[in-house]
Amino acid sequence: LSRLASDAAVLDGESRTAAARATTLEVEAAQVEERLAEALRRRRELVADSGLEAVDRLDPLPAEELEAHSATVERLERRQAALGAVNPLAAQEYEEAQARAADVAEQIADLEGALRELRRLIRELSTEIRGRFDATFGLVQANFAEVVGTLFPGGRGRLRLVEPAPAVAGADDEAPAEGAPDADGPPEDEEPGVELEVQPAGKQITSLGILSGGEKALGAIAFLFALMLARPCPFYVLDEVEAALDDANIERFLSLVDRFRDRAQFIVITHQQRTMGAADALYGVTMAGDGVSKVLSRRLPRSAEERRLLLEPASV
Repeated sequence: LSRLASDAAVLDGESRTAAARATTLEVEAAQVEERLAEALRRRRELVADSGLEAVDRLDPLPAEELEAHSATVERLERRQAALGAVNPLAAQEYEEAQARAADVAEQIADLEGALRELRRLIRELSTEIRGRFDATFGLVQANFAEVVGTLFPGGRGRLRLVEPAPAVAGADDEAPAEGAPDADGPPEDEEPGVELEVQPAGKQITSLGILSGGEKALGAIAFLFALMLARPCPFYVLDEVEAALDDANIERFLSLVDRFRDRAQFIVITHQQRTMGAADALYGVTMAGDGVSKVLSRRLPRSAEERRLLLEPASV
């Protein structure tokens, strides 16, 4: 059936070609008849004008050429008869198909234009994001070095970008398939990280992991304030950030808060009496015997001596 369908399609094409050729031959035959009629009229005029006798003589085609033409005509007639009638809606269907193809081509052109515009926008946004990131990173880096100098007298601190580490394949990992991307390379959408380096005075620190708990807390506080200086916010909530600090480091932390308290409001959750003494107002939650929590508030005086007396353990 498939072979017959294919043959039928071929024969259909040949039939259309034969029909077109037959139409052409009919037109040519009509034209030849017109020329022949004109020639006969002209011959009669020439005979009448010259007085000569006209001789009708037609030279026949050679036998081989006549047989070849006859065989071709018979073959084409048989194929035309086998193909049957020609589809009268073929021209209309062809025009409709052309119209659909034109619509699809127009849609493809629109989509390609939109894709180019999106790619241009992505490039512009990537450039803008990278520029803003570099500018912000430069500010945070400078602020971090300054704040570390305050929290670690004589120490140093800096930020640096760290490229994503390549994945290391284990011995039991399967080899990547042929044509697959290299497994050792980082993903294309992975961004570089930011690493904090803190060098207290008199110490050789090669990693943040060997810092003490208080030094790590001071490093985190320094990074927080570096971000605050680069992109200020109205207020900050610090939840027991000085819990691991000794008295000297708490004083450095409080001096840093006091230095920037005019730029933002600091809400500090703490159990340290020194931190409470540096606050403008205290808020506490207590529970009475009835099991109901109550919020107590107290605004502290500005005088340091009054703060000390107010926060003595006997009066708390």
